[in-house]
Order: sequence, then structure tokens, then C-alpha cells
Amino acid sequence: MASTGAVAHPRTLAIDIGGSGLKMMTLAPSGEPLNARGRRRTPKPALPGSVLDVLGDMLIGQPEFDLVATGFPGVVENGITLTAVNLHPDWIGFNLAAALNKITGKPARVANDADVQGLAVIEGAGVEFVLTLGTGLGSALYVDGDLVPNLEIAHHVFRKNRTYEQCLGKQALKKQGRAKWNFRLRQAVDQLEWTFNYRRLYIGGGNARKVLPGLPDNVQIVSNLAGLLGCIGLWETEFQRGSGDSSAVTAFSRTASAQ
Repeated sequence: MASTGAVAHPRTLAIDIGGSGLKMMTLAPSGEPLNARGRRRTPKPALPGSVLDVLGDMLIGQPEFDLVATGFPGVVENGITLTAVNLHPDWIGFNLAAALNKITGKPARVANDADVQGLAVIEGAGVEFVLTLGTGLGSALYVDGDLVPNLEIAHHVFRKNRTYEQCLGKQALKKQGRAKWNFRLRQAVDQLEWTFNYRRLYIGGGNARKVLPGLPDNVQIVSNLAGLLGCIGLWETEFQRGSGDSSAVTAFSRTASAQ
């Protein structure tokens, strides 16, 4: 998705770290992708150094960028990763923001990957909930556009002493099959609605394409690309809200929902 002509700054390098894949693309201030999404398999074992080595290789050929924003599958505080259930224990207490700043030479921010995906799809009204279905299960909760960070509903008990992630993650889909996995998903959707009374639920992630029709009207399937497009929102406070211009957020929200 190449851009033509002059492009305004700041440009954001968007990174999505997952248990199965690492994704990267560069975004214009409007949220428009300036290049095709790059993807590499997450190395095994997924040590911080190994992941950063792959990300460093992926930087080759990226368009010029000014900022770095990353979604990470775990609890993140001040750029430091505090949990990493689907990666490696060495991520616990790792300063990922500082490491990304070192390999890119640019300011870097990091947040939970589901929190980032929500920035690309929410409408900013009432209670909105995000689920991401991938190697594990991500979740994010927003109230009138404000994030309740690091919710991590994945590791709460869902049924028969098994967590949401154990019932709906990649391994559960492989073991149960698509039909039973979708039945469990519908049970989870019902339970989460009773718990949070959300106005709208957004379902994304790599396995969202496995979701069968028939979910309630207030549930919307969104593109897995939202995990990258939402990255621009990590810098939105400085570069959009300060000027009263929310066009960037609106633009990438429409793009994520349409693809």
C-alpha cells in the first residue's frame, strides 16, 4: 500500500508482537499505511533478544518514521512488560520501550496489544469491550473512550476451572474444532456482556476469521490490521488532542473497521 507524493510528519512505526507472529508497518499522521504489512514468525523460544533481532531485520526497507508504537501480549506499565504468558518468562520486567528506542533511535511507546487494537476501532461512547483471538486471548475495556488498562480477562476462570484463554486460545481451537470453539465463544460473549454490560463488543485478532455468524447485533468483527493501526493512538495525546484534531483517530478507526 505505497504512498504517493509528500507525506506529513510525524510518521509512526507500528509494531504488533504476538505469540505466533511479529508484524510491522509505517503509518502517516492520518493513519494511512505507507507500506504493506510485514510479518515474520515469532522466534522460538521467544526471548526478548531473539524477538528484537527479528524486529531489527524487519526495519530494513521501512519508510522513514519519527515515532515507534508497539502492542505487546501482556501487562505493560511505563514501557516495561510485566507478564508474557505466550512468550518467555524473561520478558517479565523487561524495558521494551527502551530496547525499541535503542534499535530504532526513535521515541518508543508500548501498551497491551488488545488495548492498542481498541484504539483503532472504538467509537468513544459508553462501555466498549475488545476481544482479540489469537495464540492467546486479549481483552480491553473502554468507558466513553477512556481505557481501563491491562484488563487481561484471559486468565480469569471461565468454566470448569478453565480460563477464557484455555477455552478460546489457539490450542483450544485446534483441539475442539471450529464448531465447539464457536459455541464456547458464544458462551463467553454472553457472560462478558452480563459482567460488563457493554454497549458494543469488538472481536479481532488472527482467529476472528474463524468466528461463525450468529453473534448478537452489538458484536462487530474487526480486521486483524487494527492491531497495527491502533498504534498511532499511543501518541495521539501529543499530536492530535493538543490541537483539537481527532481526524487521525477517526481515519484509522474507519480503515480498521472496513477491512
